[in-house]
Amino acid sequence: MQPIIYTMVRDADWQEARARGLYLGSAEDARDGFLHFSTAEQLRASAAKHRAGQPDLWLVAATAEKLGVTLRWEPAAGGSRPGLFPHLYGPLPLDAVAWAMPLPLQPDGAHHFPPEIP
Repeated sequence: MQPIIYTMVRDADWQEARARGLYLGSAEDARDGFLHFSTAEQLRASAAKHRAGQPDLWLVAATAEKLGVTLRWEPAAGGSRPGLFPHLYGPLPLDAVAWAMPLPLQPDGAHHFPPEIP
């Protein structure tokens, strides 16, 4: 299992999570019944597919082992992408967050990830 997993959070939702001490997820997460995360290797493709051109995002890194049994590794819906994705069945407690940083857009509309993300 990957030690760090990632999610992309809208700024307003992240500010609310910081005040509350928990991230409850996006509307998409509520619809699907879990919080969507990616591994470092999956992150760029997930951003391109689900968040392309979206400004005002935060990249949130969580320590997988701190999430316990609420974290499950599952295939993408409909098997549309290979591999298992980390899905969190419950809120993200901020004490499981390793770090969070703004995720800016590049001129081409793609997100600019930190160098440690392949």
